[in-house]
Amino acid sequence: MIRQSTYLCRSYVEKLFRPAKRLTSRFPEAFNICKDFRIPKEKMVEIVSRLIKDIELGLAKATNPEAKVKCFISYVQDLPTGEERGKYLGLDLGGTNFRCLLINLKEGLEFESKVKRYVISHTMMQGPGRNLFHFIAECLAEFCKEHEIDKTQIPLGFTFSFPVQQVGINKGILTTWTKGFQCDDVVGKDVVELLQKAIDRRGDIRVKVVAILNDTTGTLVSCARAHKDCRIGLIVGTGVNACYMEKTTNAEMFEDYKTSKKPFMVINTELGAFGDDGALDFIRTSYDKAIDLNTVNPEKQTFEKCTSGMFLGPIIGLY
Repeated sequence: MIRQSTYLCRSYVEKLFRPAKRLTSRFPEAFNICKDFRIPKEKMVEIVSRLIKDIELGLAKATNPEAKVKCFISYVQDLPTGEERGKYLGLDLGGTNFRCLLINLKEGLEFESKVKRYVISHTMMQGPGRNLFHFIAECLAEFCKEHEIDKTQIPLGFTFSFPVQQVGINKGILTTWTKGFQCDDVVGKDVVELLQKAIDRRGDIRVKVVAILNDTTGTLVSCARAHKDCRIGLIVGTGVNACYMEKTTNAEMFEDYKTSKKPFMVINTELGAFGDDGALDFIRTSYDKAIDLNTVNPEKQTFEKCTSGMFLGPIIGLY
């Protein structure tokens, strides 16, 4: 399915990079500064080609261990039908803020949502993992009590927007922290279990974590409920990532990829690591390289550091 989209990508590139002679003549100084950031069509097409190759490496069992674009399976094989009903909790952790959500799905495509945002301090981002999950559980309990659902048995979907290798719909192993997080004793562990234990230690709310997903998967699933032809989820924010619907028979990291009766699987590409093997060095600028050297994880998350919001501010600080 990836190769089927190559033509569309190249067509878009041709439209995107048309000459802008009038603007160049009006603002020559600005264009001189920004010229290193302009990628000609032929290089953009090459980026598409290299990304497709890396995704294929991530999908294949034989090459996945060395692949930079990991293409984690999500265990999500069905998209919403629009017939879903009921109340659900959501917890969205993916940056310096996280959100607690209470969603009530109604008839048709109607729904109600109540959302509260919480700030994660820099100390919390760099401290012990136990403290982070204790804080999240504390905020979740506060949210449940505020909406009078603390005595109600209610399922929770955990959106965890960091590289996670899922081994089930409700089990995900953190492979590496990104976006400035460096909490101890979390990498290599099941983050669902860590969250559930933090909730259970409190004993004041009846919440069960039933699913973990990446924010790209959540974006795809949410949009697909109203737009039946949606097949890609894309996040361009603090970080950058994308997921898409792949044929299950191509998702070789899924244990039942040959026998599954479900024809499709949502694949979390972990696009931010694209270029960690040098595949993007031919277009990286001096700014990109300087920013990378000043991060907590140099030479990792290359594409993310070239494109996401988290790394815009430091450019001003450096130059």
